[in-house]
Amino acid sequence: MRVPRILVLAAIACALTLPAAVSQAETGAPKPDLSAKPEAAKRASSLDDLYARLAAAKDEDEAKGVAGLIERRLERSGSDTADLLYARAGEAMNGKDAALAIELLDRVLQLRPGWSDAWLRRATAFWSLKDTERALMDLEEALAREPRHFAAWTALGHLEMSAGDKPRALAAYRRALKLHPFLADVEKAVKRLEPDVDGRDL
Repeated sequence: MRVPRILVLAAIACALTLPAAVSQAETGAPKPDLSAKPEAAKRASSLDDLYARLAAAKDEDEAKGVAGLIERRLERSGSDTADLLYARAGEAMNGKDAALAIELLDRVLQLRPGWSDAWLRRATAFWSLKDTERALMDLEEALAREPRHFAAWTALGHLEMSAGDKPRALAAYRRALKLHPFLADVEKAVKRLEPDVDGRDL
């Protein structure tokens, strides 16, 4: 179940060399599963294409469709267990039980520390508990793992605004719009902030 991105939210397989695989086969050890690498590469390539399409979208409907595809990919970790815990965390958030959501997401991030959307969802949970410090830390983790995460940039803008840091909020909102040019609420926020941050035209 998807949590609304109010903060407003790819696993990389290791390559094994051919000699290593042959050596394991000779010793009777299980052969490594090489199928994950092409899947990860395919997923990354697909995301690259989608982000390029989103940035070049001609209208809001096109952007909304492409953004939805990106979000669905970001919401999958590649682990059935992690995905289930993530979904349950979403249910907990919808039920206003942020503490349970955080507990579940702690377990998710132990399984998939590189999953940007899990960091974003936990940031949302911390935010709902008014723990802005840990929400900020989790947003930074999310963006470190997926710098193109427009929902995380939007969330960061909201957090900086709540802290009264208009320059940082504006910078975050601008990053979000560069990635997704049809975020209406973010565009409005940018227009409100620009006169205060950049100065008014005379």
